[in-house]
Amino acid sequence: MQRLLVALLAAFDAAIAAAIGLAVLLAPLTLLWTLAFGADADWGTLWPLTGTLWQFGHGAAIDISLPTEVVTAVGIAPEAAEFVLSVTPLAFLVFTLLFAARSGARAAKAGAWALGALGGSIAFAAIAAVVAVTSALEIARTSTVAAILLPSAVYLIGAFCGAIRVAWEDGDSGVVDRLHDLVDSWGDWGPVTGSVVRGTAVAVVGVVGTSALAVGLMALLRAGEAVTLFETVRTDLLGLIVMSLGNLAYLPTLIVWAASWLAGPGFAVGVGTAVSPAGTNLGVVPGIPVLGLLPENGSIWMLVVVLVPIAVGAFAGWVVRSRLVWEGTPLRLPQRGVIALGIAVLTGGVAALAALLASGSIGPQRLAVVGPDALMFALALGGEVLVGAAILLLAPRHRDELAEERTDRWIAEMTASDLLRETTRSGTDRSDARDDGRPDAASPSDVPVEATPTGAGMTDADETAPLDDLPPRGSSR
Repeated sequence: MQRLLVALLAAFDAAIAAAIGLAVLLAPLTLLWTLAFGADADWGTLWPLTGTLWQFGHGAAIDISLPTEVVTAVGIAPEAAEFVLSVTPLAFLVFTLLFAARSGARAAKAGAWALGALGGSIAFAAIAAVVAVTSALEIARTSTVAAILLPSAVYLIGAFCGAIRVAWEDGDSGVVDRLHDLVDSWGDWGPVTGSVVRGTAVAVVGVVGTSALAVGLMALLRAGEAVTLFETVRTDLLGLIVMSLGNLAYLPTLIVWAASWLAGPGFAVGVGTAVSPAGTNLGVVPGIPVLGLLPENGSIWMLVVVLVPIAVGAFAGWVVRSRLVWEGTPLRLPQRGVIALGIAVLTGGVAALAALLASGSIGPQRLAVVGPDALMFALALGGEVLVGAAILLLAPRHRDELAEERTDRWIAEMTASDLLRETTRSGTDRSDARDDGRPDAASPSDVPVEATPTGAGMTDADETAPLDDLPPRGSSR
């Protein structure tokens, strides 16, 4: 496929990703505007609000500044009229990241991964710039630089990760292949890099899956509290729908909170609060329905949940070790130790980045501290994954594993022996058949050296001679 066409298709993918994200926000807001305000609605505010929320969904913090008349009418304290919203609804960010990874993978399969990923990222950055310039609000402002760079960075990371993954596996006849050859030239250390990345992917997916399961379990156990918070808002059907959609946008954020809870450090829902397995100290919780899922209490015995990240790390170590055995590359203890350490470090890095996006401020005063602590979350999760991965990667090799390795080696040797035998047989079957159907004796010159006894290490005296050349019985030469 031509490079220009790859770049154009990647740019089109970026436009689709941005359009879907904006449409998901614009459609319900348009319905809300129509039903709430009717024909007298201020339609000029609809697009700026949509763009601001889209930027917020990609990590750009919003500075809220309520007008004086609103503060007076509602009865809000003057010191609460200005605050920051920085806890990102990660649903939009995750969608953009996955869509970009898919686009980058398609560009890599087309043979122009770098051009495709770069072209799509530039197109997405241009769209983000247009949205940032045209969506300024007086009461909800975002930094123009952050509104452009953060969505662009999300798409860039996703596109290049997806493209490099495919290029690494399939080859690109370029820089990725040269890097692959360089890694392969490291000898026993060559498989370490791929094993670390593979183990990290398994660990991250495992943590996300178990955390999502924990959120679902809490939704079943504490659905009544969430419904009660919905009822206290006393909104109509349209407001209920909008609030439900907002809570769904924060579902990935809640999964990050649940992962921090499973790891041990937990998270905060205000200054001086803590939600962790060891104990819960909440105080007054904001009337946000999704916060009804928070556990009311904890116990020191609930710290047993830290076994979940350890089990995830052990599973990642088992996957890596099984793959190494299957490929016939059982590494020594130093390499396996580095793999376990690399999995823990990368998993902790991903946890820190997720915690930074899932924490911050959701309101004034005490609500300025919400979410997990990035450093504590990263250290706890990385340490637990390290323990689990080390158990499987550093354990002595089981006799079944050694037997499987010996079996694979024996099969490989037998296959090579069969190939040599077939080659020898094909060299000896080139003579013509006799008139009576019996094949002529092959000339010694027609037999390959490897197939002759001499080629096998025998002396000339051990070779056979034609019967016609033998002396009569009882005579001597």
